[in-house]
Amino acid sequence: MSSPTPVRVAEQYVIGIDFGTLSGRAVVVRVSDGAELGTGTHDYPHAVMDTVLASSGAVLPPDWALQVPADYVEVLKVAVPAAIAASGIDPALVIGVGTDFTASTPLPVIADGTPLNELPEYADRPHAYVKLWKHHAAQAQADRINELAASRGESWLPRYGGLISSEWEFAKGLQLLEEDPEAYERMEHWVEAADWIVWQLTGHYIRNACTAGYKGILQDGAYPSRDFLGALNPAFAGFAEDKVAHEIGQLGASAGTLSKRAAEWTGLPEGIAVAVGNVDAHVTAPAAQAVEPGQMLAIMGTSTCHVMNSDVLTEVPGMCGVVDGGIVSGLYGYEAGQSGVGDIFAWYVKNQVPGSYRAAADAAGQGIHEYLTDLVKDQPVGGHGLVALDWQSGNRSVLVDHELSGLVLGTTLTTRPEEIYRALFEATAFGTRTIVETFAASGVPVTEFIVAGGLLRNAFLMQVYSDVLRMPISIIASEQGPALGSAIHAAVAAGAYADVLAAGRAMGKVDRAVYTPDSAAADAYDLLFAEYATLHDYFGRGGNGVMHRLKAIKREAAGRVASASERIETGAGA
Repeated sequence: MSSPTPVRVAEQYVIGIDFGTLSGRAVVVRVSDGAELGTGTHDYPHAVMDTVLASSGAVLPPDWALQVPADYVEVLKVAVPAAIAASGIDPALVIGVGTDFTASTPLPVIADGTPLNELPEYADRPHAYVKLWKHHAAQAQADRINELAASRGESWLPRYGGLISSEWEFAKGLQLLEEDPEAYERMEHWVEAADWIVWQLTGHYIRNACTAGYKGILQDGAYPSRDFLGALNPAFAGFAEDKVAHEIGQLGASAGTLSKRAAEWTGLPEGIAVAVGNVDAHVTAPAAQAVEPGQMLAIMGTSTCHVMNSDVLTEVPGMCGVVDGGIVSGLYGYEAGQSGVGDIFAWYVKNQVPGSYRAAADAAGQGIHEYLTDLVKDQPVGGHGLVALDWQSGNRSVLVDHELSGLVLGTTLTTRPEEIYRALFEATAFGTRTIVETFAASGVPVTEFIVAGGLLRNAFLMQVYSDVLRMPISIIASEQGPALGSAIHAAVAAGAYADVLAAGRAMGKVDRAVYTPDSAAADAYDLLFAEYATLHDYFGRGGNGVMHRLKAIKREAAGRVASASERIETGAGA
């Protein structure tokens, strides 16, 4: 008698969607093992508005960075169908969708979720748009928040390393109130883009625990008090209660199901699970199997975000925050970061590398970054005679000061472009070492360093980090770490796994100790790091406030130009 033919159970799939600084990426992932089967990408049509407002052509002040929320919806309409097509799967087998976003990237909306910029009367108002994470124009408001919180001994301040960043919800919200009070009054919700996109997928607004804790100062179930906020500005007293507070969704939970409208956008089945929103860095931890205490994950792209779990709750100076369950349930999730990394390299290449280098790179069949790396990678450590400060986009950790600016010291008439490029590589590694040493000194030691993000493709950069940190570097075995992490959370939300830890073990992937430190190079880097540390403290901790003064001079000059333009437009100067 023959054995019965086994019944084949159809594979199930999830979609992870990563909303980055310049584009959105969707990936189709197999639930059983995390295999990535198809990817789709869509560049935001408006990219980042940091010089002019697209709707009017109006010049934006220094340190602004805005986006158009409709660009995010285009990712759902373009990247998701493209990923499904590339994978060749039947979309009926998709059981869930997960998303992640940059943060803090908030936007003002009315009750039904419509962004203010989509109301005709607000289309030309800069404050009606999304304030991207690297919008640093709220530093003055952040300074006031920090000064008042310190003077009052607010219990939540140590949970953020003693300083609230200008990148976060409350500083940006206060700037909105004080610079455009009419838009502030019209706004009914100050929403993280991470939650807004889930709102578009489900039709329901759920605030995720990650951004609420790290970017929204939600600690032990409470936001800063009305009394505190009113002391900043009487009209700001109700900000937390009226504009921010909302139902909190836990990471890995379902925020609802895919609406009919979103199903039509994406080509996915209506009614499948949609995971609670998350932040690009934190969502990547299970994808890189970096969830155990002591494993620091660095997501290295335009900026770097460092996240790490611990079973210890402590205060780390200059950290971005510590949140109970902020990465996975049952552990304290710590966050730190660098505001500029890949952005710095891109800025340098765009603005300061001669055309002759680009021609040589083209002739060699290389990209300009690869060409510059090859030119300088064999130079002995310190052979360029340079040290740089990686503050072209301010300092997120451990100084939390976006009035700081970049510096390259030691240039001569013989300094070559590739040497400055290398010095910038090294500066970002020194910035990371500063963070790692600060955590260790605070009782939260880093035992393993794991990298995800686009910059891991540069092997020389990874070796520099290994040498500077004196630690092996492990790397995520995925080119779409955040999207894979979002897919893992989607699988949990759909009920395929009991929790994020279990899903990460099955679907995550990492290559351990791919790069190991060279002892001679590490010794040489110790000397350069000592010089970096001296400059870091001199310019960053009060030794010389020249960087702050230069920023003030720049703003004053921009104000004079704007005033003159306004007079010309109104005919006041006639």
